[in-house]
Amino acid sequence: MRPDVQAFFDPATFTVSYVVADPATRTAAIIDPVLDYEPKAGKLSTRSADALLAAVEARGLTLAYVLETHAHADHLSAADYIRGKSGAKIVIGARIVEVQKTFVPVFEADLAADGAVFDVLMNEGDALPLGELSIGALHTPGHTPACLTYLIGDAAFVGDTLFMPDYGTARADFPGGDARTLYRSIRKVLALPPQTRLFVGHDYLPQGRSDYRWETTVAEQRAGNIHVRDGRAEDDFVALRTARDATLPAPTLILPSLQVNIRAGALPAPTPAGGVFLKIPISA
Repeated sequence: MRPDVQAFFDPATFTVSYVVADPATRTAAIIDPVLDYEPKAGKLSTRSADALLAAVEARGLTLAYVLETHAHADHLSAADYIRGKSGAKIVIGARIVEVQKTFVPVFEADLAADGAVFDVLMNEGDALPLGELSIGALHTPGHTPACLTYLIGDAAFVGDTLFMPDYGTARADFPGGDARTLYRSIRKVLALPPQTRLFVGHDYLPQGRSDYRWETTVAEQRAGNIHVRDGRAEDDFVALRTARDATLPAPTLILPSLQVNIRAGALPAPTPAGGVFLKIPISA
């Protein structure tokens, strides 16, 4: 079966969010929503999330879930905001607990590292109903330990695991990331039927392309992904990915993003004086 997919591109973070709906019942999920954050001024906005909610309302959809492919390091999640507005349940991979255990001490966060701030923790092989469709979980770690690919009908939502074929694959140098694990996860995705539609979590314009894209297929990835097309040996990929990662700076929003996203998109609790603060750990 073929879900309806509507994409929303955020140029500030190059993130693609999705509204995915069962055509028969109009039941929907939102995938990887963005909470707009201006780091120089420390200002938050719900403009992008409100656009997703407006699309749900305009199309007469019933929002059941917010699906997070992983705890993002490049944008703040609007999952908690959308949950508050709609009652939708927030879903993430069960290994988010490992990510929380890594970063709760970094930020000295007042948060239990047990995944309880999320509503549903999925493992590989788990499924959730989406009207007459179902949401399946494919565990695809390597970028982070908790990365999931969501399988809905003929579509797979791969988060940061794969990008468009002319851009390649996700970095694997975050805590808990691993290039060899990423390669094996990608091969699981590329074992899906060739016509499977793949929807990526970001697009960055490679040299020679001027339009943003986010939909491809398993067949296109296997034939042309510059990092991991058919014929690329695991050791060669690991060498390529490791060398490339060594040249990459940390994402601009990594520190604000992670301390919010391990809370399912909620901000830290206010201080006794009523202020809300994000922490910037200093390392020497």
